Amino acid sequence: MITLDPRGDAPMYEQLYEALAADIRTGALAAGSPLPGRRTMAARLGVSVSTVDAAYQMLAAEGLAEPRPRSGFYVQETGGMLRPGPAGDPAPAEEPPAPEPPAPPRFDLSTGSIDTELFPARSWGRIQKELLYQAPELLQRGPMQGDEDLRAQIAAYLGTYRGVSCTPGQVVVGAGVEYLLGCLAHLFAGSTAAVENPGYLRARTVLENSGIPCRLVNIDRHGLPAAGLEASGANLCYVTPSHHFPTGVTMPAPRRAQLLAWAGERAGRYILEDDYDSEFRFDTRPLPSLQGMAGPDGPVVYLTTFSKSLAPGIRIACMVLPRHLVERYRRDFAVYANTVSRFEQRTLCRFMAEGHFARHIARMRLAYKRRMETFAAALRQELGPDLALGGTHSGLHFLLTLPGAGGEAAMVEAAARQGVQLKGLSEYYMADAGACPPDTVVAGYAALRTQDIPAVAAALGAAWRP
Repeated sequence: MITLDPRGDAPMYEQLYEALAADIRTGALAAGSPLPGRRTMAARLGVSVSTVDAAYQMLAAEGLAEPRPRSGFYVQETGGMLRPGPAGDPAPAEEPPAPEPPAPPRFDLSTGSIDTELFPARSWGRIQKELLYQAPELLQRGPMQGDEDLRAQIAAYLGTYRGVSCTPGQVVVGAGVEYLLGCLAHLFAGSTAAVENPGYLRARTVLENSGIPCRLVNIDRHGLPAAGLEASGANLCYVTPSHHFPTGVTMPAPRRAQLLAWAGERAGRYILEDDYDSEFRFDTRPLPSLQGMAGPDGPVVYLTTFSKSLAPGIRIACMVLPRHLVERYRRDFAVYANTVSRFEQRTLCRFMAEGHFARHIARMRLAYKRRMETFAAALRQELGPDLALGGTHSGLHFLLTLPGAGGEAAMVEAAARQGVQLKGLSEYYMADAGACPPDTVVAGYAALRTQDIPAVAAALGAAWRP
C-alpha cells in the first residue's frame, strides 16, 4: 500500500515515483502489468492527476514503465539491471527531480490558438469520410507541389480575395510556413534576409537555421521602412504587410510601392510576403497583396497558411513562386514527397470547391469581430479611460496599453497570478527592446470563449487596477 506524506521533504510526485520504482525493481509489480490509470491513482491517493502523471513520466524516462497510446502505462522488464546492488556498492547518481508542472492558466490570451468550436467539423468530416471510401488512390504518393486540383482552388481563391496573380503551377503546398521557408532558404542560398523588429521570431529562426543570416530592421508606424531595408544590405526581405505581427500595423500603398521599388532596383532581390491572417479584417477590404502589385513574375514570393482560418493542427500552408523560379524549384525538389496528407489536401479542395470555405470564413470573421468588440468594451469598462487598444481593425489579437499598471513585466506577472496568460510586447523585440512602447501587452482573443469575457476582464482589472 503506497502512502504519501504531504509534509515530507520530497514532493509528492517524487515520493510516488520512488515507491513505484521500488515495487518494480523488487518484482512486486510484475513486468507487463498495467499501472493504475492516472485518475484512478490520483483518487486513491488523494492527489492531483498532474502529480501522478509526473511520477509516471519519470518512470518512463527511467525505462521502468512504458507509455502506450490510449492504453496507459505498463511495467517494463528491468532484467535485474536496475535492482539495488549489494551493500557497499556506491549509489548511482540521480537526476534532479523534474519540477512540479505549473497549473494551466484559466484563460489563454496567446496569439497561437484558435476557437476550435468554430471548426466546421460536420462538413469537413463528411468530405473526409467520403474520400476515405471513394478515393483509395489518395493512399498513393501525390505530386510534389501538391494535388493539382487543390492548387487550382487556392490560386482562384487568392486571386479573388487577395489580388494574387498566379496560375496553379506557381502554387506549392506544404506542411506549414516554416517548411516552405526552409525550401526558400535553399532556393536563395547565399542570401541575407532583412526581417521586421519587432516581429515573428519563428521565421527568423527558420531562416537562420537554414543558412540565411538575418538583419533586423526596426519598423515604424507604416511598417518596415525602405530606407532601413536598404541600409541592412540584405537582398531578401521577410514582411507581414497586411497585418504586421505583432503590432497590427497595415502597410499603406506608398510604402508597399517603395518596397517593390527596392526589390526591382537590383537582380536577386526578393520580398517574402507572409499574409498569415488577412481573412480577418473588420473595417474595410484589405489592400491587394504585394505579389498582386508586382505581377506573376515579379520579385515577390507570397506565403499564407490555413492555420488561422481552419486549424493549426491541420498543417496546410502554401506559397506562390514567381514564374521564373518554378522550374528551378521543380528541379531541385523533384525527389521530395509533398509533406501534406493527400486526404487533407483533397478534403480542403472539395471544401473550397463546394463553397464551404468562403461561408466558413464569413462566419468566423463575424464571430471574431463580435468577440473583439465585446472584449474591448469589457476591458474599457474594467480598466477605465487610460486604457488604449491598438490593432483592433484586423487579425485575432490586439495591443493593450495601460499606463500606471506598473510596467509591462509587472502587468504580465500580475495577470498570471490571476490565471491569465499573455505576453509583453517587448518579448517580440529581437533587438533594441528599449524602443518598445511601455506598459504594453499582446492580447489574443481567438481562443477566448465569449461567455468567459467578463471573467477575463475582471481578472485583468483585479491584476492591474491600483
